[in-house]
Parts: sequence; C-alpha cells; structure tokens
Amino acid sequence: MKKTVDWSALRQDFPILDQQVHGQPLVYLDNAATSQKPRSVIDALVHYYTFDNANVHRGIHELSNRATNAFEAARARTAKFINAKSSDEIIFTRGTTESINLVAATWGAKHLKPGDVILLTELEHHSNLVPWQMLAQKTGAKLAYIPVTGDEGVLNLSKLDSLLTSQVKLLSMVHISNSMGTVNPVADLCARAKKLGITTLVDGAQSAGHLPVDVQAMGCDFFAFSGHKICGPTGIGVLYGRTEVLETMPPYQGGGEMILTVGYDKTEFKHAPHRFEAGTPDISGPIGLHAAMDYLDAIGRANIWKHDQELANYAVDQLAGVNNLRLFGPKTNRAGLVSFLLKDVHAHDVVTLADQAGVALRGGHHCTQPLMHKLGVESTARASFYFYNTRDEVDRFVAVIKEIQKFFAS
Repeated sequence: MKKTVDWSALRQDFPILDQQVHGQPLVYLDNAATSQKPRSVIDALVHYYTFDNANVHRGIHELSNRATNAFEAARARTAKFINAKSSDEIIFTRGTTESINLVAATWGAKHLKPGDVILLTELEHHSNLVPWQMLAQKTGAKLAYIPVTGDEGVLNLSKLDSLLTSQVKLLSMVHISNSMGTVNPVADLCARAKKLGITTLVDGAQSAGHLPVDVQAMGCDFFAFSGHKICGPTGIGVLYGRTEVLETMPPYQGGGEMILTVGYDKTEFKHAPHRFEAGTPDISGPIGLHAAMDYLDAIGRANIWKHDQELANYAVDQLAGVNNLRLFGPKTNRAGLVSFLLKDVHAHDVVTLADQAGVALRGGHHCTQPLMHKLGVESTARASFYFYNTRDEVDRFVAVIKEIQKFFAS
C-alpha cells in the first residue's frame, strides 16, 4: 500500500468533474449509483472502436485477432483483480443484476427443490432479492433472512445458528450495503456456510472497486460485480464462480459461441466460462473494464478504502451539527456513504434542492424497499464518496444540507 496519494491530482483524470451545474461547480456524490470514468478508460474505448473493432473468437483476420486477444486479456485481468484461481472462473455479464440472475437460472434451477431454503439478509438490493423470489416461486423453495438491527443496519448474527439449518442450500449476501454503508463479515459467513455444505454468493457491487477483494480468501462460490461502479463502462459485469461449481451448471442462454457442436437433434456445449456467454458479447466493455482495473490498482484499493472511509466519517461528524437530521448506518467500519433524512422533508426534495446548488446526491429507496419499510421510512437521501471526492466537497455538501434544513424550518 502506498503511503501517500495525491488525490487532487487524480481529479484531473476525470474530465466530467470539471464543469458547473446550475452555475455551481459540480460536486458528484452519487458514486454508489455509478462512478465517473478516467481518461484512460475513455481512451481505451476510443482506441478499440478506432482501430480494433471486430467480432471475437470467430474470425482469423487481424482485427478479430486483436479484439479477441484484448477481450481475453480482460478476462485474465479480472481474475487477477479479485484473485480468482483461473480466468476460466470469470464470466462476463451485463452487470451484477445479470450475474445473480444467471446463478438463479442455472445453478438454482438445477439444485433447488420444494422445501429448500435460500438465506438472504435484510440489507439486500433488489438485484439480490427479486431473482431469488422468482426462483422460489418456480421451485417451491422458501426465503429466509438474517435480520438487521435498527438504524445502524448491522446484521444480527445471534440469529445465524438458528437460520443455518440443513434446509438452507444457498446463502446470498451483500458485501457492502448500498443504502446503509454496512460492511458484512462475508468471509466468516462463507466459512460457516461451507461447514454445512451451503453454496454462497457475494454481491460485490459496492466493494470490488473500493477495497481489495480476494475471492479465494473470502471462500465464496460466486462473486458478482459491475464495471460501471468501478470506473469502467456501463453494460459490463462479472460473475466469478468456482470451477467445481460452474462445471455442474447448465447453460444460461443458447446461441452461437457457447457451443462445441450443433446438430439438428442436439448440441454439445463448451466448458465454463464460454458456455455462459452466448452470442456476440460486449467487447468494448471488458476492454474498458481492463483499463479501469489497471487504474484502480495503480492507486491501490487499500488506499481508496481508507480515503472513502475517512470522508464518510468526516461527513457523519459534520452532519451531527444539523438539527432534526436522522442518520442511518453503522457507527464503526462504515463504507464511503452516508444515508440520512431531514425531519418532515422528503428525500426527493433534499436531492432536488441540492442539485440546484451543484451537489449530486441520490434520493429514494435505493432498490432496498423491504429494508426501507423495516426502518419505517419510504426513502433516504444518500451521499456516496469515491477517491476523487475531497473534504472541501463534503463541506459544501454539509453546508447545502444546513441551508435546506433552514429553508424548510422557516
């Protein structure tokens, strides 16, 4: 881990940050929804479409060879990024949502039966909830949840022993909550599940680009994340799966590229990962993702994690001085985001007025409606930080929130 990073200099790599919104310098604090892209990622996409645009795997001409080499190099780079044992354990998808749907449609459809239990947490994003509800309806399996404790949003692990029964076949859980900032002890949970023969999936959408990820040390069977949340392009995602598990799973979709031979009566499929990547893939996406991973690791994700947490803790301290403000999330080990509510002010009003001051926040249920209902609220406002954000931006954000509070209190 580097001792020092020039965070201000890194901001110069992001052209989008150098603009005004409604006459005010942009303060972008919506990184949990999507991150901004450095010039190196933009340049990688432009280079591919300018010089190497061709379909992959099927051609033998030079452009196809270049595209194929870049596409598969991105797969190998992704394996390194999360310390997978092999690049064959990396499947390219459209994002975290499709990665989880792939597991539900293939592993889940094959292995689950009536009476089986899918264990989730009450923190889950809809992408790690709705696919399992749909699968349970199809297979007769049931859903169970590890509860959270109040506004802190920390898992109540005292209930875990009673929940980890012999009927549980899958434990699927978020690594970092997108609405609370909770960091779940996924390695410990995977280890406890593994002792009981339970398959595990970790939703890493909010963690992969913010802290070092080692799927082998984590001990999960599946790990999913999205490119657009780690400075990469939209429309590209990753599903990691242990080779031993992937080889038991049927194809996700049928078509070209995922086959060995096709006859009029039957088809033989390729091994993982290609059996799960039917048709022409998103080629530029992995190439841009490769550039993003190089960029992040040049900074050091341990450095990024420390920076994100410092900003979030600083924001929490500053918001403590705002009257009638309700904070959500853990008091310790908070990820780089802060969710809050002003008394008698709808989150959408907070976000709308902040936007007029050039501060980009997120307001709503954050695709965690069941969690919001548990907390007794419809929505929250959220500021989420990344390495290109600064303390000065946090100060502006807090000042804007104080102005909004005064406006509604008058």
